[in-house]
Amino acid sequence: MRYLPKSESERRQMLDACGVSSPEELFAHLPEAVRLKRPLALAPGISEYEIVDYFRDRAAENANGYASFLGAGVYNHYRPVLVDTVVSRGEFLTSYTPYQAEIAQGTLTTIFEFQTMICQLTGMDVANASMYDGSTAVPEAAMMAARATGKGRALIARSVHPEYRDVLRTYAKHQGMPVEEFGYVPEAGTIDLEDLDRKMDDLTGAVIVQSPNFFGIVDQVKAAGEIAHRRGALLVVIFTEAVSLGILEPPAEADIVAGELQSFAISPCYGGPFAGIIATKDKLIRQMPGRLVGQTTDSRGNRAFCLTLSTREQHIRREKATSNICTNQALIALMATVFMTVYGKEGLRELAEQNLAKAHYLAGMLKPRFSGKFFNEFVVKMEGESPAEFNDALLQKKIIGGLPLGRFYPELADSMLLCATEMSRRADMDTVAQVLDLPAKQIENLPNEVTA
Repeated sequence: MRYLPKSESERRQMLDACGVSSPEELFAHLPEAVRLKRPLALAPGISEYEIVDYFRDRAAENANGYASFLGAGVYNHYRPVLVDTVVSRGEFLTSYTPYQAEIAQGTLTTIFEFQTMICQLTGMDVANASMYDGSTAVPEAAMMAARATGKGRALIARSVHPEYRDVLRTYAKHQGMPVEEFGYVPEAGTIDLEDLDRKMDDLTGAVIVQSPNFFGIVDQVKAAGEIAHRRGALLVVIFTEAVSLGILEPPAEADIVAGELQSFAISPCYGGPFAGIIATKDKLIRQMPGRLVGQTTDSRGNRAFCLTLSTREQHIRREKATSNICTNQALIALMATVFMTVYGKEGLRELAEQNLAKAHYLAGMLKPRFSGKFFNEFVVKMEGESPAEFNDALLQKKIIGGLPLGRFYPELADSMLLCATEMSRRADMDTVAQVLDLPAKQIENLPNEVTA
C-alpha cells in the first residue's frame, strides 16, 4: 500500500477499526509461502506533469503521422469530434445496464435509436444492442439459425474473415455443431456456388457468407440465399466494413445479418473494444441473443422505453436464455449512434463513395488479383519479393502497408490485402503504387518527392 497514516495514533485507529493489532494480521489467512516480505518493486511516485510527459513520449514511439493501408476488419476512418463530446458525458460514461427503466430512459432511448438505425442500414425488421464485436456475432447468428430451423450444421464461406471463422469453430466445438467451409473462385474471389450447392444437405441450418468479403469483394448474396433456402437453411450475411452499407443495397435475401460497427467512429484501439450487431426478421426475434429495447407507454400515457423479451437474457429465466452474452456494449454502440446521426443517410452515402473512389484509384495503379467487384479493399499479388519485404520498405516511407495473406490462405502467400479509406491521401497512394512496382532493394532510392 502506498498510503501510510500520518501519525501513530492514525495508524492505531485504522488497525482498531479493522479489529487487528498489526498490519500483518490482515494477511494471516494467507499461507506463509505466498506472502511477500518486501515492498513491491514499483517506481516512486511522480508528479502529474511528469506523467503527462511520460505518456507523450510513449505516444511518440507509436505510428504517429504514419499513413495506413491496413484494413482486414479494422478500418481507419475519421472520428467526428462530437462523438467523444457525447460519450464522455457522465450520464453515459458511467452508466450501468438499464435494468430500471424509470431511471434509465436516456440510455434506453439511445439504444432504441441505435437499433432503429441498424434496421434501416441492414433492411431487417429488428436489431439487437448489441454483441461484443463482429466475431462473436457470427457464432451467435449460427446458433440462432440452428434453433430456428432445428438443424445443427453450419456452412461458412472460406472468404469470411478467418478470425471470425476461428471464433465460430471455438463456439461450435462444445455445442455439438458441425461446421464446414466452402471455397471461393480463385479468379473472381467470390464464393464458389457450385461448392456450396454440393456441400448442402438437409441437416444444414445456416449458410454464412460475407459481403464485402475478406478480400473486399462484393459477393453473390442473392445466389447463396437461393441455394440455402432451397434446402431449408437460413442465410446469414456478415459484414466487417460498415461504411459499405452506405452504398450497397441491404441484403434483402438474408434471414440474419451480423457484423462489426468499428468503422462508425470506434477507434481501432489495438483491436477493441468494438460493437457487433445482429439484425433479423420479425419471425426470428425470440431467437436473438443480446439485449433488445422496446417502445411502450408509461403510467401517464407518455412514450417510454424498456428492456423487452428478457427471457433471452442470462440474468432472467436463464434456463431459457439463448446466449451467455449479456452485454449491450452500450457506450461503444453509442459512438456508432452519434456517428450515424452526424452523417445521416446522404452523408454516409458520400462517405462510402469516397472510400470506393480512393480504393479504385489505388487499384488502378496496381493489378488486383481478383476480378470481382470490390469496395474499399482488394488483394494484390507481389512480384519478385514477399509481402513482408514490401511492407518493411513501406515503413521506411512512414506507411503501414497491407495484410500479408499467407498466414490465413497458404495459396495466397504471395499476396497482400490493401485498404484505402477517406483518410488515404493521393500522395501516399502514389507512393504505395510506386513501391509495389519496384524490387525491394530499389525502394530506398526513391526520390523524396514520391513520399511528399
